[in-house]
Amino acid sequence: MNDFTIDPAVGTLLAAAFALLFASAALHKLLDLERNAEVIAAYAVVPSVLSRLAGLVPLIELAIGIGLLVGAWRARAALAAALALVAYAAAIATNLRRGRLDLSCGCGGANDRRPIAAWMVWRNLALAMLVAVLLLPSASRRLDVTDALTILGGVLVLVLLYVSVDTLLSRVAPRAAALRDSS
Repeated sequence: MNDFTIDPAVGTLLAAAFALLFASAALHKLLDLERNAEVIAAYAVVPSVLSRLAGLVPLIELAIGIGLLVGAWRARAALAAALALVAYAAAIATNLRRGRLDLSCGCGGANDRRPIAAWMVWRNLALAMLVAVLLLPSASRRLDVTDALTILGGVLVLVLLYVSVDTLLSRVAPRAAALRDSS
C-alpha cells in the first residue's frame, strides 16, 4: 500500500501553477515562432533537421499546460512537464560547458535576450522535482470553497515568487559572477 498521497488542494494548486507556467511559455514562443526557431537552433543540441520542428515546442508546452488541468491527463502531463524541464536544463548545461555564455535562454519569449546561466539549470531541475509531486496519487476528499480560495491564493503567491526569484537571479547572478571573476 502506498502511504504517500498528495492533498487534492495542493495537487490542484501545483497543477494550476505549472499549467500557467507552460501556457505562458507556449504563448511567448507562439508570438514569435521565427525567433523561437532561432533560439532552439542556436542551442545546437539536436540535429538541424529536428531543429526545423521548433514550432512543435510551444504546442507541446500548451498540451502539457492543458493536460495538467485535466484530472485524467494530469499524471502524464506532469511526467511530460518534468521531462521537458530536465531537457531544458540539460540543453542549458550542455551549452554552459561549451562556453557559450552569450546564448539566449529563450525563457521569457522573443524579446527576452537573457544569456543562459547556471542558476537556470538549477531552477529547471527544482521545478521538475516539484511538478513530479503530481505523480503521487491524490488523497480522496472533496474540494470545498476554502480549498478554492487556497488554490487561487497559492497560485498567485507562486507566480509572484517565481517572477521575483527569476528577476532577482537574472540581475544578481551576472553581478556576482563579475565580482568573483575580478578577484
